[in-house]
Amino acid sequence: MQCIPMVVQSYRDLIAWQKAMDLVAAVYCCTQAFPKAETYGLVSQLRRAAVSVPSNIAEGYARESTGEFRQFLGHARGSLVEIETQILIAQRLGYVDSTRSVQLLERTAEIGKVLSGLLRALPSRR
Repeated sequence: MQCIPMVVQSYRDLIAWQKAMDLVAAVYCCTQAFPKAETYGLVSQLRRAAVSVPSNIAEGYARESTGEFRQFLGHARGSLVEIETQILIAQRLGYVDSTRSVQLLERTAEIGKVLSGLLRALPSRR
């Protein structure tokens, strides 16, 4: 059986972008239960960081050079660790239970691995 490589025609074809979009939905769902007092605090921070991941992947893909794409993938990874930190804060404050926290952290770790693989697959910067 031959393995036919997938042709990426759009940022939407990237597994990293697809998984990041799923993470956005999960973060929005999770933060709906946060206290109203956090609407402009932790809820806003978490949602903006989550939206930033697929947005940076898409924007980087649209750039003219591989170096710029790498830079935006780096921004996406930065937003992932921001999400991880904020989830841990939310857990400490009792806004999210440990089961949900673990699920979200597993998603961020998986996306981080996919982003690392994507970065390794890109040609080196010249």
